[in-house]
Amino acid sequence: MADAAPLAVRLERDGALLRLTLARPKANLIDAAMIAALSAALAAHRGGAQRGVLLDAEGPHFSFGASVEEHLPDRCAAMLSSLHALIVAMLEYPAPILVAVRGQCLGGGLEVALAGGLVFAAPDAQLGQPEMKLGVFAPAASCLLPHRVSQSTAEDLLLSGRSLGAADALRVGLVDAVADDPAAAALAYFDAHYAGKSAAALACALTAARGLYLPDVRRRLAEVERLYLDTLMKTHDANEGLAAFLAKRPPQWEHR
Repeated sequence: MADAAPLAVRLERDGALLRLTLARPKANLIDAAMIAALSAALAAHRGGAQRGVLLDAEGPHFSFGASVEEHLPDRCAAMLSSLHALIVAMLEYPAPILVAVRGQCLGGGLEVALAGGLVFAAPDAQLGQPEMKLGVFAPAASCLLPHRVSQSTAEDLLLSGRSLGAADALRVGLVDAVADDPAAAALAYFDAHYAGKSAAALACALTAARGLYLPDVRRRLAEVERLYLDTLMKTHDANEGLAAFLAKRPPQWEHR
């Protein structure tokens, strides 16, 4: 029996809203299959009369993050290339993307959320970039976080690997609203503020608003991808951290 599709895709609000639901609970890993499904859905529905996208997830957690196996040296180049292409496709999408988050939203899951627009979080949400605990760093988040929160907060999250609860994430600007039902809150926002607008005008407004943001992220993604592949993955500790995680043992850092 074939695996179920990793992503549920449907049009709602008479076609005005594209709803994308991560559909592999409870982890909802941002792995190669999920990245491909998200990319294909955005490409297939680009244009037309859409006034928004809602990205949410089945189960108690938005996403535990990327597949650690796909971060290993023989696979990470392909993984980074496809993930970064998805990030750019989300940033270039001609309709605003709303994100609804419950439970854990970590690593690659948070990077995908950051590539959207407004983020609505449940009170139980935990958002973080734990890559540093594995001896690696978060390339896309390194480019996206400083545009959403202060530089010091971005560095704190990227270097410590710690997570923020919903209230703290709201305080620092990592999320835009906290609601018991974040998907319902996002839909209510869409109905109130986007549904009655012109899709053409929204697309132009997004292009105008991101005139400095998007080129910077595109440039920085290329730079950090090279840093990750050409420098980080040649260190002992990056490979040790990934191997230790998969073996469920503490890493033995050699600081090289």
